[in-house]
Formats: sequence, structure tokens, C-alpha cells
Amino acid sequence: MEENYNSNSLAENKVLILYTLNTINREITDTDLFKIISTINNINYFYFRDILVDLVESKLVGTYTKEEQNVYEITTEGKNSLELTIDILPGIIKLKADNIFKQQLLTIADEESISAEFIPESENDYTVKCKIVENNKTIFEIRTFAGSNEQAKKISDNWRRNAKKIYPQVINLLNNEQV
Repeated sequence: MEENYNSNSLAENKVLILYTLNTINREITDTDLFKIISTINNINYFYFRDILVDLVESKLVGTYTKEEQNVYEITTEGKNSLELTIDILPGIIKLKADNIFKQQLLTIADEESISAEFIPESENDYTVKCKIVENNKTIFEIRTFAGSNEQAKKISDNWRRNAKKIYPQVINLLNNEQV
């Protein structure tokens, strides 16, 4: 009985991932995909990764690197497979998924649109990278140096909180001939 439950659960989770990728109809990082899937169906990260790798190896899900991140999307074979196996997914899971997609995608879009990270170059030197992404395209990116971990963190946090104010000011300064 337990083995049958595990194979049913595995099949359901595979179909759920395909259903999710098909419904969102855009590329997505594994982290963002995991956020959606784990909200719909309680699944741990390692089990999720195993399933995703299996779907990629089966060529049902495609992956490639974009802006230094792996992104995933459903393939034509994945869409065909989903069409044949969609009945495996319980209606309650589909309903929950459909309700969660809208909310989660808005959250993911906000998180993707403004980002900041800092990379240690040496003990006291950090590179801080701040950017804005819209429609999976970087529209603004700036890199600067920080002399300490605290300063790098402060710059990153400030960018995340105030990018909507800072970005137009920088663009105005860059467009202004008299600075």
C-alpha cells in the first residue's frame, strides 16, 4: 500500500509541475517554481529537485541559463504528456493551484523586478550589484564597491527598499546635461 501511495504521489507531483509550468506559460527559476509547488502541495525541496531533474532528463521540461540563473519551461513533449496524464491530478489540487498561481506569480514578479546582491572580493572589499528586471529583461543594473560587509548590506537593503525612488533619480541625472 505504501509503495502504491508513493508512486501515486510521485506521479501527482510530476503532473503538478507540468501543470504549473504549462499554466504560467513562461520560464521560471527552480526556486520560484518550488515556492509555487510547495504552496500547492506540501513537498520538500530535495524531493522536488529529484522530480524536476527527472522531468528534465525525460525532456518533458527544458532548462537553460539566463542571466546567470537556470530557468525552466515546459517542452512540447511535456505538454503532450500533460494532456495524457492531467486526470492523475485531483481536482482539489488543480483548484488550489489555479487560485495560488495568480497570487504567487505577482509576488515572484515583484521579487524578480528589484534585486541586490553583494559579493566579497577580499576581506574588506565587496562588489554590490543592484538591478531591475522587467519581463525577464534587465532594464537597469549598477555595480559599486563597498568597503565593508556592513556597508554592502546597507547598500543592498537600501536598494531593495527604495529602488522605485532611486532609479528615476539616476536616470534623470544621466539624462541631464548639466549636473
